[in-house]
Amino acid sequence: MITVLIERHIAPGMGSTYNNFARKMLQATVSAPGFISGESLHGIEDQYVRYILIKMQSRKNWQDWLASPQRREVVSLLSSILVLPEKITLLNHGN
Repeated sequence: MITVLIERHIAPGMGSTYNNFARKMLQATVSAPGFISGESLHGIEDQYVRYILIKMQSRKNWQDWLASPQRREVVSLLSSILVLPEKITLLNHGN
């Protein structure tokens, strides 16, 4: 199992727009092979920094989802409200 941490910096005033996109993304991700769970968080100090934690069964499951047309479509819409490109970090459990 791996955890994927996605960090997004959204433009001021775009919180509700981002939340709509995030819901669509989560709905699409739930159907991805290997999906275990997902969680959306935002910074305490900076409400315009958003974090998504996704648990997938394997790195391959994540890579397949990352390259999928469904994800690319939603991310392309989302990119217009980001002030920086999203940052993706893969995390391993255990040693």
